[in-house]
Amino acid sequence: MSLKQDKEAADDLERTVAEYLVSHPDFLVRHPDVLAEIDIPHPTGDAVSLIERQVRTLREQNHRLRGQLDSLVSIARENDATAKRLHRLTLTLIEARSFEEVLNTLQDELRNLFQADAVEMKLFSAEELASHAAEHGPAMFSDFIQRERPSLGELPARQLDYLFGPQAAETGSVALIPLHAPPLVGVLAIGSHDPERFHAAKSVDFLKRLADVVSASLSAVSSPGT
Repeated sequence: MSLKQDKEAADDLERTVAEYLVSHPDFLVRHPDVLAEIDIPHPTGDAVSLIERQVRTLREQNHRLRGQLDSLVSIARENDATAKRLHRLTLTLIEARSFEEVLNTLQDELRNLFQADAVEMKLFSAEELASHAAEHGPAMFSDFIQRERPSLGELPARQLDYLFGPQAAETGSVALIPLHAPPLVGVLAIGSHDPERFHAAKSVDFLKRLADVVSASLSAVSSPGT
């Protein structure tokens, strides 16, 4: 197509748009989002008029607010989906009748729930916690268990090795959950290869509820080996 033909096509399109707007004067009222995207300069020479600057500022604010709203909607949807999966996990754990069933349920469900690469649970007696030095074995988690607050992020190499064994080197981030199922205590570790998957800045409220559910389930079944 020649330049002349391009110009003629553009002129035809402009006439069509103009005729449509004249025939539908309420179009921009019904579609304010279109108006917000239109840049209408004011004939003030090289200077930018106050009105144009105000409109530009409002448009930028509108874009920022729209982005924030989209982010909030996405978070709300993710939280709703997570709550539904936790409900399903709770119902499944209620039906568990042994420690092995609880562990198998957690292995299956938590991998899907968190898109995890590894799920490990370690339970200890009070005697086991006291019988090791703070840098070794179960005692490495004594302070964490006593705080009763889940954590997200990286772990020291010795803790990763203890929890994940051969998979430790591939584990970039961990959700660590304290468990209290008297006479046992312990930790539930959910690992991911992605260093950002369990970021320390994220909320642990959901993990607190998960800790309560798992602890209650363990208290309701027989201890491992009994």
